[in-house]
Amino acid sequence: MIQRAFAYKAKAILEPDEDVIGLAVAGSWLTDEIDEFSDLDLILVTRQKISGDKNRMIDYAKKLGDFLSGFTGEHVGEPRVLICLYDNPLLHVDIKFLTLEEFHSRIETPTLLIDKNGELEKVIRSSQAKFPYPDYQWIEDRFWIWVHYALLKIGRGEYLEAYDFMSFLRMVVLGPLLHIKNDTLPRGVRKVETELTNDDLANLRRTLPTYDRQSLLDSLRNAVSLYRKLRTEVFRPSVGLQKETEKRVMNYFDEIDV
Repeated sequence: MIQRAFAYKAKAILEPDEDVIGLAVAGSWLTDEIDEFSDLDLILVTRQKISGDKNRMIDYAKKLGDFLSGFTGEHVGEPRVLICLYDNPLLHVDIKFLTLEEFHSRIETPTLLIDKNGELEKVIRSSQAKFPYPDYQWIEDRFWIWVHYALLKIGRGEYLEAYDFMSFLRMVVLGPLLHIKNDTLPRGVRKVETELTNDDLANLRRTLPTYDRQSLLDSLRNAVSLYRKLRTEVFRPSVGLQKETEKRVMNYFDEIDV
C-alpha cells in the first residue's frame, strides 16, 4: 500500500536527523484497516519543539515526499498537526509534531518506526493511552437548548442552517453515543456504516432530513427519540436530567409541528 511505502520512506529520511527522537504511526495502521482511501497518521517526536512554527513544520513535511500543500489543525483542536497532501502518489498525510514530554499524553498506542535509545518505548511503558469520551452531563445540559435552537431556525424558514445543525447533532451527540453503545470508540459518525448494528444505523439514518420543513421537523423528532433511548442505555444514574427544560422544549416542538 502507498501509505506503508510512504511511512518507511519517511523513516529512512528522518533517521539520520539528530533532532529526531522517534517516529511513530497511528490510526488505521494499528488495526490493519488501511485501504486505498486511508490517510496516514505520523507522529514525529523531536528534541526541540517544532509545533507552533508552521514554517518549520512545513520544512520537515517537504523532506518526506512530493509535498503539494498543508495547513495546521486548529479546526479540530490540534494545532500540532500538519495536514498535508502529497503527490506521486496522491496521499493525505497527517504529521503530529511532539516533544518527548508531549508524547506521554496519547489517545492510542502507536507503532514505533524510529525509537532512538528506546525513549518512546520507555514512555509507552510508563503511561497509558486514553481515548477522550464525551461528558454525559455536558451533553444533557445542552441538548434541549440545541433542539429549541433548531426549532427556531425551522420556524423562521432558515432550512439550510437547520439542515447543517442536524449534522452537528449526529457528530457531537448521536454518533458518539451510538458508538459507545456498540463498544466502539466514540469518533463522531466515523465508520458508523460498519461499526453499528443495522438497527442503530437505521435509527441514525432517520435523522437525515431533506430540504423541506416537515422533513426537518421529522428528522429532529427522530433525533430526540434516539437521544432519549441512548440516554437510558448509556448514561450513568448520576447524570442529572434537565426534565423541566425538556418538557418545555417539547411542548414548543408540538406548537411548531402543526
